Amino acid sequence: MHSKFEAIHPFLDGNGRVGRLLITLFLVERKILPAPLLYLSAFFEATRRDYYDRLQGVVERSEWAEWLQYFLNGVARQSEDALGRAERINGLLEDWRKAVADRQSKLPDRIVQLLAANPYLTLKKASRQMKVAFTTVQRAVEQLEKLEIVTEVSGAERNRVYCAKKILQILEEPARLTPNATD
Repeated sequence: MHSKFEAIHPFLDGNGRVGRLLITLFLVERKILPAPLLYLSAFFEATRRDYYDRLQGVVERSEWAEWLQYFLNGVARQSEDALGRAERINGLLEDWRKAVADRQSKLPDRIVQLLAANPYLTLKKASRQMKVAFTTVQRAVEQLEKLEIVTEVSGAERNRVYCAKKILQILEEPARLTPNATD
């Protein structure tokens, strides 16, 4: 599907992003992936020359076996990278849960659970999601700030935005592709 989409070029700026998005959405739709967790673009960018050579091989010489081998290698490498990130994030979350476990309130732990789904939070939204008073959430977030779990990032007086920067750093770092990623 991806190679055919790339070959027809319906967009002036190329089809790469849309074509790679279609791969992930297709895998989610077919229930192969539970959520859009696979980011193949990083592999394709890291092995750009091979990517174009393999696509060209399909178009010019019907080299499907070579394309599939390359493509599946990319899925494997990116899956390993995603698994590594997930394991590191889960370890971080576990450390944070331990750090807040001895608190009188269970709310800091519940907020850590929210950060697992989204590293950004606002007091208003957290208050709504957890069905607790705004000031109660505010106190819990202050505890998380003291523990350096979250940092206020908006600089605003009202409607402040907090971020679990350590989670965001893991998500934003370059892909860790294993050696010989194109073998």
